[in-house]
Amino acid sequence: MTYSFDEIINRRGTGCYKWDISEAQGATPMWVADMDFRVAQPIIDALHRRVEHGIFGYTLVGDRYYEAVINWFGRRHGWTIQREWIQYTTGVVPAISAVVKALTEPGDKVLLQTPVYNCFFSSIRNNGCEMAETRLVADGDSWRVDFDDMERKAADPRVKLFILCNPHNPCGRVWTPEELERMNDICLRHGVKVVADEIHCELVMPGYHYTPFASVSEACQHNSITCNSPSKSFNTAGLQIANIICDDPATRRRIDRAININEVCDVNPFGVEALIAAYNDCEDWIEQLNEYLQGNYLALKAMLAERHPEWKVTRLEGTYLVWVDIRATGKTSAEVTDWLLKEKHILVNSGTMYGEAGEGFIRINIACPRERLKAPL
Repeated sequence: MTYSFDEIINRRGTGCYKWDISEAQGATPMWVADMDFRVAQPIIDALHRRVEHGIFGYTLVGDRYYEAVINWFGRRHGWTIQREWIQYTTGVVPAISAVVKALTEPGDKVLLQTPVYNCFFSSIRNNGCEMAETRLVADGDSWRVDFDDMERKAADPRVKLFILCNPHNPCGRVWTPEELERMNDICLRHGVKVVADEIHCELVMPGYHYTPFASVSEACQHNSITCNSPSKSFNTAGLQIANIICDDPATRRRIDRAININEVCDVNPFGVEALIAAYNDCEDWIEQLNEYLQGNYLALKAMLAERHPEWKVTRLEGTYLVWVDIRATGKTSAEVTDWLLKEKHILVNSGTMYGEAGEGFIRINIACPRERLKAPL
């Protein structure tokens, strides 16, 4: 099936967090990570069938669900998953919070590579832990890991977990197998478990390749817990479904206990049906989406080069979130985002949302029809 991503759909007045919050009134929202594209038709068809049944009681997650997850990651990414490794929950953020609760004690530290997704901070803080920070290093139009600094930070005996963002939000990196293995080697030397947030895993630009952390080696698999979901890639975040994947039974038991303590053990039937349809029937949609997103990235890059030549656009390898260096303007991230909202009527994210390392940057969501992308900036 051929899909068009150029259709402009009015989302205002639909209870849409992206478009209906007060800051977005009268502005074009290019901030929170959801897409302005209609989901793939097989997902819509699956949800219609479920609605027509007319009864929406407690959901039993059955064989079709597990087979869809296992087959997708095996077929598309060469990662062999066993059914018993999979624990479902409502979202990747609740999943990460449950893992932190399960594998740490209050006062422990959790290592992050900053700038990084802001909800990691709250997942750490809400469980009584502290953040250990190793900063990613700007390298030309991309970013790299400071492995020496990561080693120093991981050596702290209070560091128990490392939360990895793969692909990385907001820096747009798709980590290579060699980089992932080196991160794991550091963690193994210091008894640190890896929690891989791989929610953006299907959003990879042509020419790049996502590698599941757990697929790199047996050592990576045994030392990690993966949290993933179709929600970002297939634009189904509101349906609330995610998975925690871990091969160690003892660790799974601890995570299961934390999931139940957090009361995020029940999922809704629509999330289940959407995941099955996405993974079984929507591979063509995701391939076409990634091609379109690359076109949007190139259009944004060309437009900024013309209109704001002092802004430097980070190379986008994965996600649909473009990380822009505005340090040459001499203005702070807050000043630039405020100016964009007041003068250009565009809502973007300040880099400081992602830690102090994000000062001097802004994040722009390009997952929208190209005409909408071109108009305001």
